[in-house]
Amino acid sequence: MGGALRVGVVGVGTISAQYFATFARTPELELVAVADIDAERAAAAGAEQGADALTVDELLVDPRVDVVLNLTIPAAHAEIDRRAIEAGKHVFSEKPLALTVAQGAEVLRLAAERGVRVGCAPDTVLGTGIQTARAVLDGGAIGDAVGASVHWSSPGHERWHPSPQFYYQPGGGPLLDMGPYYLTSLVTFLGPVVRVAGSTTRSARERVVATGPRAGTPVPVEVDTHVSAILEHASGVSSTVTVSFEVWASRAPLFELYGTQGTLAVPDPNRFSEPVEVFTTAEPEWRQVPPAAGFPDGGRGIGLVDLAEAIAAGTPHRASGELALHVLDIMESVLVAGAEHRVVELTTTVERPAAVPAR
Repeated sequence: MGGALRVGVVGVGTISAQYFATFARTPELELVAVADIDAERAAAAGAEQGADALTVDELLVDPRVDVVLNLTIPAAHAEIDRRAIEAGKHVFSEKPLALTVAQGAEVLRLAAERGVRVGCAPDTVLGTGIQTARAVLDGGAIGDAVGASVHWSSPGHERWHPSPQFYYQPGGGPLLDMGPYYLTSLVTFLGPVVRVAGSTTRSARERVVATGPRAGTPVPVEVDTHVSAILEHASGVSSTVTVSFEVWASRAPLFELYGTQGTLAVPDPNRFSEPVEVFTTAEPEWRQVPPAAGFPDGGRGIGLVDLAEAIAAGTPHRASGELALHVLDIMESVLVAGAEHRVVELTTTVERPAAVPAR
């Protein structure tokens, strides 16, 4: 491939603006086309971004498009990816990769057959926040890893999102929506997971849209909204994870890594560049660590930059479909464990992705 990686975007909803901002300042990527089931929304996005507004069918076969950026709702991720792959395109999808491990595995099988690449969000883990924390961990500052703890919670996305219904349908919920940020980070830090236990529940409280033109509209809940899990990594390290749309306030630490000689306060993996803090036996007080690795000033879309560079160099890309499939396997297994009250063995594994050096 010579020149910029030419991108076609399917789905120009709320999250697309963050990707467009990255394209505007990234020479490795060239936005050529956009599409959406809402033709007016696609036309507006195309005019604003200087890209052609096409139908979904047109974009997926457009010869100018090297990679399809799939920003559709979770239920459509696998279908759009498959169609793009069948047309010979690389794909990069918003998370989760698919609704089920079986769907995700079929996407990867087809991509291998057609000789194209699959990438998947979150690419936030490539920013200076998570990558600096990884550099501290890999450098031995907190000794050998012993465990990790995650607690992400909110009262629910209906309080801020103008169209939050899909967050409460299959493919949504706090685990499939927010879990990928934390689980991808945990695999990046500690390697793959081999088995999980979990507990899942949902409350009976009524939810309504709080903002925008649909304010006051009821939000049906079809998924579990409070999930707790214990993960056993292949390394023997254990992680505890709680994600919830049921918590009005909390003082629990967001994300911590524990070692034999200290603790890492990991920054929010839904962001790219927040500071890392460390407490060690050698320096027994919290101190901030300067950025030491990762994409500086990252934004959604740096996974596509990494993909473009990897294609040019003939090397693996980091926000890979294989990593996303393993994270999906973790989440699916946690939900099964919660429903069936048992420990579940995972069916997938993945290599720990390469670290991103300072750039």
